Amino acid sequence: MAETGLKKWVITITVITASLLELIDTTIVNVSIPQMQGNLGATLEDIAWITTGYGVANVIILPMSGWLGGYFGRKNYFLGSIILFTIASFLCGNATTLEELIAFRILQGIAGGGLISTAQAILLETWPPEQVGTATALFGLGAVVGPTIGPTIGGYITDNFAWPWIFYVNIPVGAIAAFATYSFVRETPREGKGNPIDWWGIALLATAVGSLQTVLEKGESEDWFATPYIIVLTVTSVIGTILFVWREKVTKHPIVNFKIMRHRSFSVGMFTSFVLGLGLYGSMFVFPVFCQSLLGFTAQQTGELLLPGGLFTIVMMPFVGRMLQRGVPAQFMATVGMFLFFVFSQMLIKSTLVSGTHDFFWPLAIRGVGMALLFVPLTTLAIQDLKGKELGQGTGLNNMMRQLGGSFGIALLTTLIHVRSGIHRNDLLVNINEYNPAFLQRFQGLMQTFIAKGYSMLDAKTAAYRAIEGTVIKQTMLLSYTDAYWISGMIMLCSIPLLYLQKFKKNVQLPVDAH
Repeated sequence: MAETGLKKWVITITVITASLLELIDTTIVNVSIPQMQGNLGATLEDIAWITTGYGVANVIILPMSGWLGGYFGRKNYFLGSIILFTIASFLCGNATTLEELIAFRILQGIAGGGLISTAQAILLETWPPEQVGTATALFGLGAVVGPTIGPTIGGYITDNFAWPWIFYVNIPVGAIAAFATYSFVRETPREGKGNPIDWWGIALLATAVGSLQTVLEKGESEDWFATPYIIVLTVTSVIGTILFVWREKVTKHPIVNFKIMRHRSFSVGMFTSFVLGLGLYGSMFVFPVFCQSLLGFTAQQTGELLLPGGLFTIVMMPFVGRMLQRGVPAQFMATVGMFLFFVFSQMLIKSTLVSGTHDFFWPLAIRGVGMALLFVPLTTLAIQDLKGKELGQGTGLNNMMRQLGGSFGIALLTTLIHVRSGIHRNDLLVNINEYNPAFLQRFQGLMQTFIAKGYSMLDAKTAAYRAIEGTVIKQTMLLSYTDAYWISGMIMLCSIPLLYLQKFKKNVQLPVDAH
């Protein structure tokens, strides 16, 4: 039974705020890593486990969140996740060693995984079925805007305060969300009470998904299959996945109910959510690195660049929800969203080494509109046929696929940049020889410049070669980043036909639990 009046809006704000905490924390630490590294005396490779540990724990919990919500009661599980996330945030801020910080980030990831899908399920129960588009749009604000504004908040805190404050800011927000959840969210029965727990299923899921996520996050930096533990984890992930699917099909009380895959819209929606994650998280990984490492923008400048796109998403979300309510097919809106993302990537391909902050306003604004047109329709299409208990399971699996899509996207684009940089460098070096008039003109001009500054002939020649090497490196990276933008745009464009494998429904009414 849906809520009405003020209570409906209090619950809506509460669950969105709680999920926003988790989503912001997926990206907020990225810009603070150098400060943490210096403060804790860690190498870059070691400090990276702060994000890897969080991501692995998060993805392991997501597919189990539906079962956990049913076993403990959705309200109890959601409230417990908020409290645990808030406590873990305090512990992260108080960590004095790298090992402590990684352990508390894993704890934070475990709690965060329970927030996203449970929040979405509570929100869909709170709103009447005929307003599912609006409810999904409101939830989408956090899911899309959270990762976008995370670097902005992280950059501001890093520049003006110490790194522990990126965790301390969660505490008052978490406390308010916990109080509101306790006071207003309706209790749901503990459906799994008295049933045996599928410990084998939990173990196999943690092994399979945890191994896969670790491979995706560490593979490129470890040179993929040249590293023995990456090979071991890959094999473990494949075998673990096969055993997990088999286990869940034969046990009477599975933690993941694969019967929901019988719904074609949900099965296709799993893949489109994967593509959405690739575009959302992959592009947000490449763009800040491009701005800071190549164009010389500060962390705060890069974060501020992303804000307008987030604002466009916020403005568009309510309109998208209303269009769904009025019967506009979700497939049509998602098609426009995917095309706009392709346009965004094509505009970034035209970036140069002298591009300024003003050059990125419209590409990011177009991306922001595209993401609003993608998240709500894709989520609605995926869950439109789910009923009752399937809702919690479906939102968990759908969110997991979006997270995995992001991990695959980051791994794919990072590897692509690494491989293409070698190819582009070789192509550029072919032109650096004494038989190329353009090279000779540039080289001699640089030498004259350095001689005019007081360099000796030999030193001027060395400096000129170094200057050209610097130019080659920058041009190599620029070409590699444009390749990454092109690939991500083409993946999104080529995914459009998948949308039309899902059922067309006007005025989608999502059946929710009757509790």
